[in-house]
Amino acid sequence: MVKNKMYEQLEKLTARYQELEYLLGSHEQIVDRQQYNKLAKELSDIKDVVSIFRGYKNLLKEISDLEGVLSGKHEQDFLELAQEELKNLQAKKTDTESELKKILAGEDKDAGRNCIVEIRQGTGGDEAGLFAAVLYRMYSKYADYKGWVIEPMYSSINEAGGIKEIVFSVKGKDSFRCLKFESGVHRVQRVPTTEAQGRIHTSTATVAVLVEPEEIDLVIEPKDLRIDTYRSSGPGGQHMQKTDSAVRITHLPTGTVVACQDERSQIKNRAKAMRVLRARILEVKVEEEAKRLSSARKTQIGTGDRSEKIRTYNFPDRRVTDHRINFTAHQLEAVLEGQMDELFEALLKAESEKKNE
Repeated sequence: MVKNKMYEQLEKLTARYQELEYLLGSHEQIVDRQQYNKLAKELSDIKDVVSIFRGYKNLLKEISDLEGVLSGKHEQDFLELAQEELKNLQAKKTDTESELKKILAGEDKDAGRNCIVEIRQGTGGDEAGLFAAVLYRMYSKYADYKGWVIEPMYSSINEAGGIKEIVFSVKGKDSFRCLKFESGVHRVQRVPTTEAQGRIHTSTATVAVLVEPEEIDLVIEPKDLRIDTYRSSGPGGQHMQKTDSAVRITHLPTGTVVACQDERSQIKNRAKAMRVLRARILEVKVEEEAKRLSSARKTQIGTGDRSEKIRTYNFPDRRVTDHRINFTAHQLEAVLEGQMDELFEALLKAESEKKNE
């Protein structure tokens, strides 16, 4: 059985869940939309753990009942069947206890969420933009392999055909769970196509991975927004923009600015820009909370800061090195083709070990 302190914590969560169900059904909370959203978010956050705990309590009752049956006199065949069933229930109990412990120890509640990824060229001029394009292709390949859906939201191309900046959403099971490790500076060491003497150059690109918030995660007041429209810088010709379809949204309290011009519809661009804006504002709130709870920092692999160099892609040695966990693989081509499972499994294992320290 789970430890008494943990059991008490789970009982309190169950009581709070029942209280939230009652509050959300009351007339007063339905009238106050902001408070309703806040309580609905809290209910959503604890729903899974309460459901697992209720199942755990049912397991304990089944085990107790079966042990009572086994204490009596029965036919040998019946006893063998009952003992086998008891063995299965006890194994399930152990697995459920392990799951509950992980959740209460701080298992990432956002692990199953969709995410928004931002890639920007860093130092190295046009070569950095070309590397940013390589990273975008790598993530796209991995998403295809995992069955995730990528939706471009904003992009800007440099003169060499590389990427100055690209923002896209990733939807699919465990997309944030894996891609959250990608935030930071990615460094490439290779010979650019423009290098006549074959010298190796180093350039960088930055990646930020944000949880895509739901409506109930973050309430943004319309009065806190300034929305500007302008003409999109499209490819010209028959597709040349003749209307102000591009949208720029500024969140006045934080100064956060998001632009979107990928769609020809102003309404669609506005909707995409709002999704990115929500994600960026939520990220700031989460970072502020993490700084207040300093003990939480040691459970992270690195800081997740965009200024931190997290990985090097070395073309001459066909090597990929993740500096946070001292992971090296001489399978550069495979990784760039989206074969990233080995890398992510190593990162997930390291994260789990840090949480258990």
